[in-house]
Amino acid sequence: MSETIFRPRLVITLGDPAGIGTEVILKALADSRSHNNFDITIAGCRDLLVDGYMALKSVCDRNTLVEPDDLTILDVDLDSLTRKNITPCEGSAASGMASFAYMESAIARTLALEFDAIVTAPIAKSAWKAAGYNYPGQTELLAEKSNSQRVGMLFVARSPHTGWMLRTLLATTHIPLCQVSQVLTPELMTQKLDLLVECLENDFGIENGRIAIAGLNPHSGEQGQLGREEIDWLIPWLDKERGKRPQWHLDGFIPPDTMWVKPGQAWFGNHQVQNLADGYLALYHDQGLIPVKLMAFDRAVNTSIGLPFVRTSPDHGTAFDIAGKGIADATSMKAAIELAGLLSVQRRKSKV
Repeated sequence: MSETIFRPRLVITLGDPAGIGTEVILKALADSRSHNNFDITIAGCRDLLVDGYMALKSVCDRNTLVEPDDLTILDVDLDSLTRKNITPCEGSAASGMASFAYMESAIARTLALEFDAIVTAPIAKSAWKAAGYNYPGQTELLAEKSNSQRVGMLFVARSPHTGWMLRTLLATTHIPLCQVSQVLTPELMTQKLDLLVECLENDFGIENGRIAIAGLNPHSGEQGQLGREEIDWLIPWLDKERGKRPQWHLDGFIPPDTMWVKPGQAWFGNHQVQNLADGYLALYHDQGLIPVKLMAFDRAVNTSIGLPFVRTSPDHGTAFDIAGKGIADATSMKAAIELAGLLSVQRRKSKV
């Protein structure tokens, strides 16, 4: 199949049916500009999707919502008791069971090569746990089902001011801050750096690029005065990685309080920024996500890397408190759909 007629096949899960997933999907797909060149299927319970649409019509301009009849739906059957126990705005075992079923269906069909990418609406981890599914999040489920041993959470956003693209990978994710220094190891750092390099090459077409790596401690330890991890093993580790990857510029370890200055300038419109990185490696959750959400809260996309297929998700939660009110912002969902399609195209090119 030639590139000119390749249309990425995306499956979008509805997420937790008590949250804003239905709303942001219906709003995103009402704007065909973000998905004109993609074939899109919705994975979820058709009846719940229709019920959500009917409720939203009373609080939204109907022109902002796509009609369910215009969508291709992979109908995921739910038993009557589960459907009965789903209440808008309230995450529960029933809503967790539904969102888990949507994910399982989408993953199975994608592994069967029916789809090129999965776009996931938000789920509630507490609802999954209430339903008996003990996963830290959707990424871990995706990794298990696809038998992927190395995965990472990459956050991607394109600036509406300059068009510059921010790409931030987390070395550690959902763990307590007190555990970060124990979980970080040379092996983990190498694994995450490998993932980031592979992603930049295969998914974004970037070779011989630049990666900025944050220090762990304030001022990157300041020669051991504010923490010894940099001196004891991080700097020797980076020296070895530079020797292994001479074609890549590995900048580190950059003090965490200054690493985000250049990205902020590039994001908001300073066009004189020099030596911007193609990717940023943050060592723990808030170190990477506070700046991402400060710059791109309404348009950042969570991208799971290391999987055999593309997976993206809007960078926000279920927002139970505003579900059904018609005020949810679909910008991040639009960005997630668009990025899933673009990455699918680039990944196809990389394999040729």
